Amino acid sequence: MKRFFALLGLAAGTFMTLPTHAQDIPTIRVGWTIPAEEAKYWMMRRPDQFPDLGKKYKIEWSQFQGTAVMSQALQAGALDCATQGVLPILQGAANNSLAVYVVAQHVGERPGSFSVYWAVKDDSPIKTVADLKGKTIGINVIGAGTQGPLNVLLKKNGVDPEKDVKWVEVSFPLSEQAVRTGRVDAVNMNQPFAALAEAKGGLRKLLSLSEALPNIVHILEACRKDFVDKNPELTKMYVRDITRGMKLAVANREETLKVVNEQMKAPIQVLDTYLLKSNDFAREPGAKPNFDGIQAMADVYAQTGMVSKRIDVSVFKGPVTAPIE
Repeated sequence: MKRFFALLGLAAGTFMTLPTHAQDIPTIRVGWTIPAEEAKYWMMRRPDQFPDLGKKYKIEWSQFQGTAVMSQALQAGALDCATQGVLPILQGAANNSLAVYVVAQHVGERPGSFSVYWAVKDDSPIKTVADLKGKTIGINVIGAGTQGPLNVLLKKNGVDPEKDVKWVEVSFPLSEQAVRTGRVDAVNMNQPFAALAEAKGGLRKLLSLSEALPNIVHILEACRKDFVDKNPELTKMYVRDITRGMKLAVANREETLKVVNEQMKAPIQVLDTYLLKSNDFAREPGAKPNFDGIQAMADVYAQTGMVSKRIDVSVFKGPVTAPIE
């Protein structure tokens, strides 16, 4: 397992296995990342709140730098379940390289919630989306899930995303610095980095993804189909705990701030500016997947050529789906 991740060269190298006295209980291998996985953080940091965890089953947790690498680990059979973006699972389905069920959802967008946006400096001459023609745009990863809706907005405003702009990869933690120093003319902002930048001032929002799609799904939980089909009861216990973790996270914000602080090492005073507030991402009750939102994204990715064909997302609906009481 460790050797596989070392060969990938992108795993964070953190492996945590929950303590257990029984050696013969089933284990599920789960990938996670930062941020916005509060249900999992509760499971890792407050295992006593989950009666089955460590008794009827255990989890081998592996931290990754992002969802794309977890897709590779799922394809290789090194993980059973993992956080995923919509784009990787669609691409896997399109080229028959990855077959998964969507079992839960972590965060997304809906009217009134935080929406990933592109910011420019207050004094920038860029006032409209059309003004991005000939400019440099920062994005966390070229070809990332956020690029499909952005490309739609660019095209609607007469900007060819392939010919009229220059793309530069800028990780979310460095987004604010990149646009303030002029490395890029506009850059995408995600939480908690958006909240930190807004507190300092000097930047303004140019466009947000909600202008292209109102109900974007950012990260979800996916499990390999072969694993679920072979281990339905184990999967059910895991998804039941994700359901419980999401409910605990939403119901007890004060404790969730502590849990996320322990997991992310971000100061509580910073987390308190956005986490589980109106300027945070939306969370579905009980971690229920928003398949309508996933389908809308699938159609955009097919339209923009980021996925080779249109995928009917019903292929991701399996026998185990949150919420499970």
